[in-house]
Amino acid sequence: MPISISKQMFSLPENDGRIMSVWEDFLNGTETNSSALRHLIDESWRRCQHASVDPNRAQAPVPMAGQSLHTLLDYCAELLDVSAPVMALARDFLAETGTVMVLTDPRGTVLNMEGDSTTLDAAENLHLITGADWSESSCGTNAIGTTLAIGQPVQIHSAEHYCEGIKRWSCSATVIRDPLDGRTLGALDVSGLNDSYGRHNLALVVSTAARIESQLAKSELDIRYSLLEACVGRISDNSGDGVILFDRRGRAIKANGKATLMLGELEGLHGSSSSARLAEIRIGNDLASAQLPAWAKEEFLEPVMLNGRQVGTLLTLPNRRQRSNGTSWSIPVPIAAPADKSFERIIGQSEVIKQTIFRARQLAKSRVPVLLSGETGVGKEVFARGIHEANADKNAPFIALNCGGFSRELLTSELFGHVEGSFTGAKRGGMTGKIEAANGGTLFLDEIGEMPMDLQPYFLRVLEEGEVHRLGETRPRKVNFRLIAATHRDLRKEIRNGNFRMDLFYRVSVTSVNIPSLRERAEDIPLLAEHYLKLLSRQHGIENVTMSAGVIKRLMNYEWPGNIRELKNAVESMLLTSQHSVISEFDLSPEILGHGAENTFSPGDDGPHGNDFTRFKQAERTALLNAIRQCNGNVSAVARNLGIAKSTVYLMLKRFDLEGLVSASRHSTAPYTPL
Repeated sequence: MPISISKQMFSLPENDGRIMSVWEDFLNGTETNSSALRHLIDESWRRCQHASVDPNRAQAPVPMAGQSLHTLLDYCAELLDVSAPVMALARDFLAETGTVMVLTDPRGTVLNMEGDSTTLDAAENLHLITGADWSESSCGTNAIGTTLAIGQPVQIHSAEHYCEGIKRWSCSATVIRDPLDGRTLGALDVSGLNDSYGRHNLALVVSTAARIESQLAKSELDIRYSLLEACVGRISDNSGDGVILFDRRGRAIKANGKATLMLGELEGLHGSSSSARLAEIRIGNDLASAQLPAWAKEEFLEPVMLNGRQVGTLLTLPNRRQRSNGTSWSIPVPIAAPADKSFERIIGQSEVIKQTIFRARQLAKSRVPVLLSGETGVGKEVFARGIHEANADKNAPFIALNCGGFSRELLTSELFGHVEGSFTGAKRGGMTGKIEAANGGTLFLDEIGEMPMDLQPYFLRVLEEGEVHRLGETRPRKVNFRLIAATHRDLRKEIRNGNFRMDLFYRVSVTSVNIPSLRERAEDIPLLAEHYLKLLSRQHGIENVTMSAGVIKRLMNYEWPGNIRELKNAVESMLLTSQHSVISEFDLSPEILGHGAENTFSPGDDGPHGNDFTRFKQAERTALLNAIRQCNGNVSAVARNLGIAKSTVYLMLKRFDLEGLVSASRHSTAPYTPL
């Protein structure tokens, strides 16, 4: 879906004379249908006429000054600070082309100017100076006022200006938007006398505005990190209170587990009208004007200050508070799982997995986006299905798509769908995209951090507008789905590296669930191993197979970098390769077998092995492990296999802490088969 730049953006100087005639007819009340007049200019002139703008005006109104101007500049300080060095980079180009660059606030009031000194003097005669109002309602059709009116980049050249005194000028402008929420922060303009016209002026404006927006995004991210760092101790689950952290604009960005539980109970106590859902809570831009939910009190709020500046607010929900009837309530830590079966696929009894399931179950009650984070293989899709099933009609679709499994072109088609003939290889009759297929249900985007950067704005627009366009189609299709995204990446780091959009990050991570790795819930490994052993035994038609205690111990001591997926594969491998009804330690892979022993041979260890654990020792140990596996633990066969004495094998077993492998096999009834 390439972005096409509309011809409406650019002026055509060769039409200047014809446009001047149309302007005169327009003022005289004569309607003239001329192809020389762009539609956006015609609409702007009509807005100016409706606003009673004087077409004979020769300059902007008297600029604001004194305290009013200082107040405005203070209010726009962040935009000014970020844009000043970016605008300064264009200074040489502006001087060469006889133009000036103008920064305004959202109302069109000039905040700062850079550029050619001669042109700056000419601009002063028009009151194109700091503090002047250049909105359409004040100065008629002009690049600053018109771009703010339509929200798009635009050029206004010569006769296209509504006011006669400005028709000697040629201007190009675009809006500057907040990278977080898309609201208009101001406008950036390049202006000069008519002979300075060039399409490249609009390109310069657009690229410079993009750099300013990028710097604003970086600044916002730095503030967010500082805010989270300052409050990390307060939003932990160590205290009995629920804590919600708001950014400087009053939007909730982080809550601890207890706050999530409390909000769930508040919703039950007061009904949906309580606005107890995290994404719906707003506290206003400052504490003095905070718009709190009915259940909150002003004394729950605490400003977060850094370097004398408020960067956020903490809302603390005491663990015991007063209900409206005067009785107190508190929220207990969940122990038993509720009766519904939506998360029954998740195996485990550890406290960390119980808490994670409870948080996911609470978040499932609303339809706000959820970001699942965790290492590869921890079961993010299982959690996503649980969230879907906990709060969805049984017939509602669950559509999953891995963003890292396709090329950019295929992912675009899979997400948005396409119409027949939209590109080479498009399916006959077109194809419904995953977004459209998820309508009325849940869209699960796994590895969302792999989504190409240039595709992210289009997906963000789907989330914001609830509409999707198939490739090759102009008609939008309405969609309503619940988004669950997942990633193993640090998306904040990806934002800093320019690989993920900040506005998309905050859109997909309204709430989040961090799924623990398997090593963080090692006590669940016996349950998981038993579960997969039974499941895979049925699938492969193998009966009455169990695991020895030594195997379970080895499994619990292993780090499991691949998490549950790796554990399942390990159990399946042992099940299919073991020759006995009891899976023993020599059925384990060398990686799992060697994990505990490797830790005993770390450099600097003062034990019996000391620093002797070199690459040679590692190779020696690996050869011993392979021989034990090949010989089913028969020491005599291992000795013959390695060409060493049997007593040497026993010494090596002791040295490498592998005695348990052969001791288990001595009682095996399986015959020894020589190689």
